[in-house]
Amino acid sequence: MIDFKNKKVVVVRIGLLGRGVGDAKWLAKNGAEVLVVDDAPKEVMQPSVDALKDYSNVKFKFGQYDFADFKNADFVLVGAGAPLDLPVLKACREAKMVLKQSAVWFAELSSIPIIGVTGTRGKSTVTHMIHHVISQLTGEKVLLGGNIRGVSNLCLLDEVKEDSLCVMELDSWQLQGWGWSQASPQIAVFTNFMEDHLNYYQTGGRSKEEAMELYFADKANIFKYQEESGTLVTTPEVFERAKKLSGISLGQEIRLVDGSVIPEDILLSMPGAHNRINAAMAFEALKAVGLNDEEIFEGLASFPGVPGRLEYLGEKQGVKIYNDNNATTPNATIAGLKAVGNKDDKNIILIAGGAYKNIDPTLLIDEIDKYCKQLILLPGTGTDRLTESLQNLSINRKVLEGDIGGVVMQEAVKAGLAAGQPGDVLLFSPGFASFGMFKNEYERNDEFVRCVDETLHEDQPSFTEKV
Repeated sequence: MIDFKNKKVVVVRIGLLGRGVGDAKWLAKNGAEVLVVDDAPKEVMQPSVDALKDYSNVKFKFGQYDFADFKNADFVLVGAGAPLDLPVLKACREAKMVLKQSAVWFAELSSIPIIGVTGTRGKSTVTHMIHHVISQLTGEKVLLGGNIRGVSNLCLLDEVKEDSLCVMELDSWQLQGWGWSQASPQIAVFTNFMEDHLNYYQTGGRSKEEAMELYFADKANIFKYQEESGTLVTTPEVFERAKKLSGISLGQEIRLVDGSVIPEDILLSMPGAHNRINAAMAFEALKAVGLNDEEIFEGLASFPGVPGRLEYLGEKQGVKIYNDNNATTPNATIAGLKAVGNKDDKNIILIAGGAYKNIDPTLLIDEIDKYCKQLILLPGTGTDRLTESLQNLSINRKVLEGDIGGVVMQEAVKAGLAAGQPGDVLLFSPGFASFGMFKNEYERNDEFVRCVDETLHEDQPSFTEKV
């Protein structure tokens, strides 16, 4: 473990989700001199400032980045989503400064085995499946980190024991950090690879193909530096793409997954063929840990699902309600429609829409036509693109207006339920990002859940009325 006393650490983009704040707090508790720099306005970042007000060894600077604030740092901790070509980070690399992301830094400082999970879709579900099964079997606390809401990876260091194991959900930004450190988890799961984050990678005049190559290169860090004793669990499609990368030997154990891995008689609580593939990914990773089939299938059968991923919220007047907030691409929404929809009855009322991510929504149009009786669209640049392509469809649709997320979401839920009949499904699966109307996808998720909860309970009599 590094002695952080008096070490100078610059934290770039601390964020508002709690992870960056936790990392800064852990560094400060361990004696580091922390400078938080963020190009967001101070008034926006005030909650993070307030959370660290008790630490005199944490300073803040907001506004344009200045390399002078970095050049004497022992470490630069880069928050997720820092722009790909941020000039100040380029200057840091040229000066051979030590750049870190918190997930890989945890792995290096803890030296415990890591099961890492990435992929365009399914990584959260597979991560939680693996964590659930191991926790159920061992009865001991298995650490859960990476891209987990509100969880600081550095704070997890305080929970590490000699025999600890950590399961980490790793997005492409965090995997950049694994690439900087030339490290990979001992067990790597790569669920799939689809178009996403083109608004991030397709900058500087890059073509879509060039952007996808950069995106895959970041994802590939999950297996690129594995030793021969490591294990990569993935699909044949991802493996074929991986073999085309230069400078990779792929000498580790490879476990390829398809739908046949999970027998048809194994029941899962989460609907959809894609979730059986997710379970197959988790199964192979758990086999690599040393668990047997019976143990794994028993654990998977009791897995309750993940919030925001085809999460069943309840039923009102015969209409089942599912929260698929984390479906932020058209392909993800298509998977949700297929999981809970019925083409014969067109039984879905779909709430969708949001901010454009440079991903063509055309493929979604046909599936909306097959499965949906009603379409309710939240405002946003992605919605504008989608409505242009919907002109030839006769489906009932309502495009909402407004810029207050909670108000618009309440209207969407009420309109969706009003359009439903017994046997229908109200599915919130946006297909686009949350930028603009909400601070982030977590706030959008919470607003939908809140609105549904209020709607489900609005007709229930109060205690005094019952009396």
